[in-house]
Amino acid sequence: MNAEPEEITPDENTTPEIIDATPADEQSDIEDFANEEMQRIEALQQQLADAKAAVEKEKKEYLFLMADFDNFRKRVVKEKAEILRNGAEKVLAGILPIVDDFERGLQATAGTENAEGVREGMELIYNKLVKYLADNGVKAIESTGTTFDSDLHEAIATIPAPSDDMKGKVVDTVQKGYMINDKVLRHAKVAVGE
Repeated sequence: MNAEPEEITPDENTTPEIIDATPADEQSDIEDFANEEMQRIEALQQQLADAKAAVEKEKKEYLFLMADFDNFRKRVVKEKAEILRNGAEKVLAGILPIVDDFERGLQATAGTENAEGVREGMELIYNKLVKYLADNGVKAIESTGTTFDSDLHEAIATIPAPSDDMKGKVVDTVQKGYMINDKVLRHAKVAVGE
């Protein structure tokens, strides 16, 4: 007898069983690997959080440093302006007594015709002014008879030299030059022999 095998149809209420084909040792290894990976991920997340905190701290310190530098720069600019203003006050206050002397001299010579007395008074005031300038580091540049130096002199004319030894030298000083603390304050205007 040829009997056909009976066909088995799954019941809708039954679910097929899934058979775990992995041995227990392999399952343990997979769990260990998963645990290690989770620990590595947590460690990396902790490192990332630490790095973000460090960057935030550095950023705050940088901003504080920039603010301090900006305040320092503003303070230096203010102090520099104050020094320049006070320096000018000191110089001008020193000149005022000389102005007073000029005023007294003008009042004293208003009704006099004594030219020699006026000249003596002017020389006294001039000497006082030159001394005040010297006390503040200002001195005249000696020019006439010296070799022309473009760092100190400004040639406004060339004239025939009175002698051969005056060629290339300052023959005449039209306007005196002055130095302040080894720096040229005003170049001397000179005529140079050729």
